[in-house]
Amino acid sequence: MNLAEAIRQRFPQHVIAARIFRGQQTVVLKREGLLDVARYLRDDAAQYFDMLMDLSCVDYLKFGTAQHSAPTLVTPSPLPYYMTPRPVTETWERGVSNDDYRFDLVYHFYSTAHNHRLRVRVPVAMAHTTVPSLTGVWASADWYEREVWDMFGIRFTGHPNLRRILMYEEFTGHPLRKDYPVRRRQPLIGPMN
Repeated sequence: MNLAEAIRQRFPQHVIAARIFRGQQTVVLKREGLLDVARYLRDDAAQYFDMLMDLSCVDYLKFGTAQHSAPTLVTPSPLPYYMTPRPVTETWERGVSNDDYRFDLVYHFYSTAHNHRLRVRVPVAMAHTTVPSLTGVWASADWYEREVWDMFGIRFTGHPNLRRILMYEEFTGHPLRKDYPVRRRQPLIGPMN
């Protein structure tokens, strides 16, 4: 049984979808189940994910509606130009609606003992942009969560020090949101003001 399927069987109330694409296992979770599944991934001997490698966020506000964001049917290959890649049809199924859940938090876990990886996605609605913090499970979540809050405005409940990490404190808004005005004037700091 693969990792994603094991999580689905253990937490059927929290798992929205599980899939494998090109060897990458992905589980889509409800945010209410994130802490339970995270503790299981860290503590269970068969899983033993001792590293949170990365946390990022995706804003699906204009996904599939703008011309430049339309999904392609064939995934580009990493092969050199003289090798002909076999086209692979890729689907873009999130498991949830883009209208209901604007953001996806994407966690990447790695087990040094078992040498296996897992991607966990947590859809977040615009009306409820709070998610439990994983700083109590993996200390590396600290700066990742601060970056996601700074860039996308997702709040992590229970985070010990949730403040900006890339932008300065006077900065207003979250610059990686799709609706952030590109020409917005920010309060500047330093000798120019």
